[in-house]
Amino acid sequence: MFTGIIESVGSVKSMQSTGGDIRLTIESDGLDFNDVKLGDSIASNGICLTVVAFGSNYYSVDVSRETIARTALEELKTGHVVNLEKAMLPTTRFGGHIVAGHVDGVGVVSKLQQDARSIYIEIEVPQELAHYTATKGSITVDGISLTTNLVRDNVVSLNIIPHTAQITNIGKHWLVGSKVNIEVDVVARYLERLLNKSQAGEVNTSNPQSQITEGFLAENGFMK
Repeated sequence: MFTGIIESVGSVKSMQSTGGDIRLTIESDGLDFNDVKLGDSIASNGICLTVVAFGSNYYSVDVSRETIARTALEELKTGHVVNLEKAMLPTTRFGGHIVAGHVDGVGVVSKLQQDARSIYIEIEVPQELAHYTATKGSITVDGISLTTNLVRDNVVSLNIIPHTAQITNIGKHWLVGSKVNIEVDVVARYLERLLNKSQAGEVNTSNPQSQITEGFLAENGFMK
């Protein structure tokens, strides 16, 4: 699990095709490798990837065809800057939100402009993911935990403060038309699952009082 708080950025050292998959090597002078081990998970632009080799300032991962198809990874080139976060520890300060590192789809930056000291950005998320987003909710973009300003249909608007732009790849690579990895709030997915099961009469039929309904969620502040 991750929090969406970026620890450092790295750069793509190499991308090697290996039988249809990709061996990706990322180097970073800012990431602490002292506690990195083989098999550890590192979120790279929001994609949870398993370390298969590493050194004092780099790590390598194998990327499957499934991951390639579902993410913007093919947009990466040698030298491209990526956002990095190691898997969280039980003692980690939880500064962002619950992030699984499982990319749900690819969004496209449709608007980007200066807004005082911030950067105002609009991102078109895949239509099938739009209903998981909410105004003032959480969304993960390229591994960054961000709060949505407003949601209109499948367009999410965000304001990026100077600090976030500086320590991530936003200020380095994001342009109108850029493709970005999107992970929606995992809580929204579980709520949808519970609601669907409730409507189908499948939720704990031995105790009907425990069923979760839209009315229950609205009364308790989970829905507007």
